[in-house]
Amino acid sequence: MALTETVPAAAPPAHEGILRRQALRESAARTYARSLPIVPVRARGLTIEGADGRRYLDCLSGAGTLALGHNHPVVLEAIRTVLDSGAPLHVLDLATPVKDAFTTELFASLPEELAEKGRIQFCGPAGTDAVEAAFTLVRTATGRDGLAAFSGAYHGMTADALAASGGARHIGVTRLPYPYAYRCPFGVGGERGAELSARWTENLLDDPKGGVPRPAGMILEPVQGEGGVIPAPADWLRRMRELTTARGIPLIVDEVQTGVGRTGTFWAVEQSGIVPDVLVLSKAIGGSLPLAVIVYREELDAWRPGAHAGTFRGNQLAMAAGTATLAYVRRNGLAGRAAELGATMLTRLRELAAAHDCIGDVRGRGLMLGIEIVDRDADADPLGARPADPALAAAVQQACLDRGLIVELGGRHSAVVRLLPPLTLTDEQADAVLDRLADAIAAAVRTAPGPTGSSPTTLRGTPA
Repeated sequence: MALTETVPAAAPPAHEGILRRQALRESAARTYARSLPIVPVRARGLTIEGADGRRYLDCLSGAGTLALGHNHPVVLEAIRTVLDSGAPLHVLDLATPVKDAFTTELFASLPEELAEKGRIQFCGPAGTDAVEAAFTLVRTATGRDGLAAFSGAYHGMTADALAASGGARHIGVTRLPYPYAYRCPFGVGGERGAELSARWTENLLDDPKGGVPRPAGMILEPVQGEGGVIPAPADWLRRMRELTTARGIPLIVDEVQTGVGRTGTFWAVEQSGIVPDVLVLSKAIGGSLPLAVIVYREELDAWRPGAHAGTFRGNQLAMAAGTATLAYVRRNGLAGRAAELGATMLTRLRELAAAHDCIGDVRGRGLMLGIEIVDRDADADPLGARPADPALAAAVQQACLDRGLIVELGGRHSAVVRLLPPLTLTDEQADAVLDRLADAIAAAVRTAPGPTGSSPTTLRGTPA
């Protein structure tokens, strides 16, 4: 009798093993790996290829780091040039030709008033390090300690940066209301809501019995990113500049995510015309590699040598990649291109919102866009806003991934679908992104439980 041959079970795909080992070895604090369980092995421009052979359109872009997308030729060439030159890769804060070229290109892009009388401090490699440096700087310059920050903010994960962010509890930071038209804290919305925010801020700063001593600095984002893609009105930003100038309070603007053309101008502050006392920069300035700096008015330059240091503040490869990125964005008018294409995408997103009750608001500037997902069955507030629906937003994100589209969630309840495509996005790619997003939202809506947990939600105008 012939023996029966035992066929061994097929081994699981390699990417599944990698994901399994990651889950076993990495900390519970890992984030993107949970909602985006892919194993990238190749990438170019907008496209990522996973170890499973699938291709994805990447609208996360390293949380806004990849201004030119993945592995842009000018970035790769800049890195290769440094590697082939034999230049040292680690130099602490010593002067090098690579650093000099980066600083020159960066200053060429800055608002003229800041570039003419500015100083630069190279910080540790992350944006949060630059935020910490900004706080140390203004505290040293003013001799004061407290800080003023805004609701919904996100400035990083180190101690003071986190304390100034929206979810923190820190008595050294005074929390002020950020204008949020869709969910106005004053219940009025629009220009009136922004005006009340400014009045509240002015009153608190001037009230001798308000319990808030004059702060060492005020920090804000011209567009809140992690807070839910909330652009600050230009008039409100100008008002914050006037208030801080009149009271001798340094204004710190965090452009870690909004900088390098992302919002339709090279720096988001240009849209309001304000010039901050301190500009916090990271992400895209490193051309996809870790780099963070602050640029500030020279009269604030009162700290002692070593007052804010870092072993890896001299990242030569990041400076070379950053120089190439800054120059490419500036010379090719990619900020203006982001403004134009972003406006077109906003129009299509608003058309999508008109078809879906689950989309409460669409907003953004340039190629920094957000879609707020809400509970269509809940009662709206007097301004028409419904409660956030984080479960449906997560379903939309998963449906996007199923269709080969990578998006991020943000906002107060992780219910804002965020789009951060590279500035090199073509019209055809933008159409593909929006088509996949529209299909994903429709699919998530079809499968979402209704108010009783049994019937699906529907498109506007479509019978249940």
